[in-house]
Amino acid sequence: MDTETRDLLPEGLEDRLPQDTAAATRITRALMDVLDSHGYDRVQPPSIEFERSLASRMAGIQTRRMVRFVDPASLRMMALRSDMTPQVGRIAVTRMKNAARPLRLAYAGQVVSLKGDGLDPTRERLQIGAELIGHAGVAAAAEVVAVAIEALQAAGATGISVDFTLPDLVDALSAGPWPLTPAQLAAVRRELDAKDAGALVQAGGAAYLPLLHATGGFVAAMDKLSALAVEGVLDGRLSALQAIAERVQAAGGDVRLTLDPTERHGFEYQSWFGFQIFAQGVQGAVARGGAYAIIGADDGAEGEAAVGFSLYPDPLITALAAQEAKRETLFLPLGHDASAAARLRAVGWRTVAAISAGDDARALGCSHRLDGLEPVRV
Repeated sequence: MDTETRDLLPEGLEDRLPQDTAAATRITRALMDVLDSHGYDRVQPPSIEFERSLASRMAGIQTRRMVRFVDPASLRMMALRSDMTPQVGRIAVTRMKNAARPLRLAYAGQVVSLKGDGLDPTRERLQIGAELIGHAGVAAAAEVVAVAIEALQAAGATGISVDFTLPDLVDALSAGPWPLTPAQLAAVRRELDAKDAGALVQAGGAAYLPLLHATGGFVAAMDKLSALAVEGVLDGRLSALQAIAERVQAAGGDVRLTLDPTERHGFEYQSWFGFQIFAQGVQGAVARGGAYAIIGADDGAEGEAAVGFSLYPDPLITALAAQEAKRETLFLPLGHDASAAARLRAVGWRTVAAISAGDDARALGCSHRLDGLEPVRV
């Protein structure tokens, strides 16, 4: 065996050592406790499924990003999940199809991609989220955004900002007041994503230029969109977005709101409404969500409306790990009183028992030593 490479991990994968793991455990618990307090019941789907199942529940799922292999038992293609949301959708429309709606489900687990995203090489991430199934209106959207903010604040995130988007806006405009051919539509989407005004005009999207300027602070961006007065397309979307923003601000406290109406990256299966959440000191979005439809259990069945979000807290964990307070730990010397140690663990002490006479309390990271029946600081 090549001793120089046998201990290396593949690109995009890494170990999480004790301090980061402690932060991950605390943050995961804090996030899940908030979701549970709002009535979201946790489900735990398997990490591997048939590829077809993972790819067929929502529009826009990219199987080429999945780690795939042939199941030796069934000889069918299987895949490691790259997103837990389709799995929750499968559970909702199959195992829980008769459960009362709206159905609130939560989840937490690792997801794996075949390769990283852009400049980020990470291939395995922790995903925590919640889905409200059976409703995708203003009330459901506002609840989901507010719960995501509350969960992140409980985990220790500060300086939170929410960026709203309207993922299907360009499609709706191109099918109505600002018509585009299919080829033009693809080009206009691309140039709007790139925020390239010149290329947008060359692609036949001159009418879409005002959307580039309707980006930034929520109030100013909404005013610019409202001034366009595109009846039948913008009116309903803007009134709904305004109502969501008002409810989020009422529930979320000091949260900054922004709007980018044409943002589509990361919103492959969202429909009329989407959002991203950012936090101070954390690179990239820590949460993403919006409204979507779950494809029914039968092919071609009408999709069930839903709205939800996914948190990707790994960057937040890294940022907060250095701030984790070192836990006080009690060293138990050889021959210690076992009942005393049990009593102290019952009231919250963390203990480390000596295995040999040479064990040293300080070297083992202990802050206290059991002296008789009581702890003393070392």
